[in-house]
Amino acid sequence: MSNVPADLKYTASHEWVRYAPDGTATVGVTDHAQEALGDIVFLELPEPGRSLVAEESCGVIESVKAASDIYSPLAGEVLEVNSAVLKAPERVNADAYATWLFKVRPAGEAPALLDAAAYQAAIDEE
Repeated sequence: MSNVPADLKYTASHEWVRYAPDGTATVGVTDHAQEALGDIVFLELPEPGRSLVAEESCGVIESVKAASDIYSPLAGEVLEVNSAVLKAPERVNADAYATWLFKVRPAGEAPALLDAAAYQAAIDEE
């Protein structure tokens, strides 16, 4: 059983979303994703100010085994990227839910994201 915090929302492509009281959203990759990738060695993240479309590829996460796209769970403007994780991408392996990648100010209709139970069911089927 994977670590799937109940207070987050999830995508089928293994990103998590944490909404802040001010309406902004913090995005990262799930524990399941970092476990499948192995030792993460490189991240490419969207630039602050970039407008994202929901489900658009907006970055890359690279491990010793593979490179995978990072998809934006939401449409909106990138407010900030986690510069600390760009310098030390292995932080994602240490704690995927404490290590955020970027923050977004959502725009438009929010897509249907998975709750913890639905995400757990989806990864159990893999």
